[in-house]
Amino acid sequence: MGQGMTDPTDIRQDVDRFSLRCSLLVPGSAEHAFGVFTDELTDWWVTEYTWSGPDALAELGMEPRAGGMLYEIGPYGFRSDWGRVLTWDPPRRLVFVWQIGPDRAPVPDPARASEVEVLFLPEGSARTRVELEHRHFDRHGEAAEGYRKALTAGWHELLTRYVATVSRHQPTTPA
Repeated sequence: MGQGMTDPTDIRQDVDRFSLRCSLLVPGSAEHAFGVFTDELTDWWVTEYTWSGPDALAELGMEPRAGGMLYEIGPYGFRSDWGRVLTWDPPRRLVFVWQIGPDRAPVPDPARASEVEVLFLPEGSARTRVELEHRHFDRHGEAAEGYRKALTAGWHELLTRYVATVSRHQPTTPA
């Protein structure tokens, strides 16, 4: 997967029945790529994918530690937690539980939720390969395969927006 990728917006996807793997190149260091992924969710996440919706979403966030929550803040400060960080290893690796069911309802039991792992692999000094695997769709029950298919398109959209945000937010280097 990901062999011969030259265009930074080229997102390769590989699927099997209960998992999805994505690979893409982004400009900049692994530190920058990790930071945009974890600290700037509101800038690249599709607001239509939130419970609050585009008109009411105030914030998307990720608490930066193992055990931290992935959350959204919507109207009137209402907070909805939709995941939990399992591994926080900047700038190399992030693993979190995806506690959103196929019907978009919260999945309180992490043992019944799928899982996302993201690796940030330096490719020289000017770019980073990001490899994302969303796995264990079988934990979502009978709707697992359909949910994986829906999220294959969903992650492509999210990662396309992520690449654009990483590119826009490049750190400036002093002259």
